[in-house]
Amino acid sequence: MKLKITSILLLAVIAGFSLIAFTAKDDVYKVDLTKSSITWEGKKFAGSHNGTVDLTSGNLNFNGKKLTGGGFIANMTTIKDADKNGGLEKHLKADDFFGADKFPAANFVIKKVEGNGANVNITGDLTIKSVTNSITFPATVVWNADKSVTATADKIVIDRTKYGIQFKSKSVFSNIGDNFIYDEFTIAVKLVAKK
Repeated sequence: MKLKITSILLLAVIAGFSLIAFTAKDDVYKVDLTKSSITWEGKKFAGSHNGTVDLTSGNLNFNGKKLTGGGFIANMTTIKDADKNGGLEKHLKADDFFGADKFPAANFVIKKVEGNGANVNITGDLTIKSVTNSITFPATVVWNADKSVTATADKIVIDRTKYGIQFKSKSVFSNIGDNFIYDEFTIAVKLVAKK
């Protein structure tokens, strides 16, 4: 009986090691911050503003050439307006908007990737001001001659009110008239990464 239990345990240990040995590990590609970017655009009734925000870090995970995971962190204290409007930049960093002093980082974590080849749909968790929501958007993944990879999402639509940013929102303040800012803003993300 003792020999039988020992044999079963030995087989279980061998099976466990076999599973570990044959489980494919994803390759991690580190994002090159000098070649990568995040741009943004926000609209109001009378026009729009656009600019950039710097990346702090990022990585993309691949199984072969299939994107399986990853994410990035944005430094919200670096929000810039393309028109160099210092007052707007200060306001975007204030509590009315992104509260950059209290919440200096926003991050995105990939949870699911659908599609094959260059065109995929990515679903993940976006955290802004310590509030996390799931978002889905189309992206393109291209392998470069230097063995780096470029992942691009040209239009990620974000509803700011889902992150507690209600300043001049017509859906929150119905009597605001034409003096409103649209709830949705967009970002475009380009990540260039190498193993």
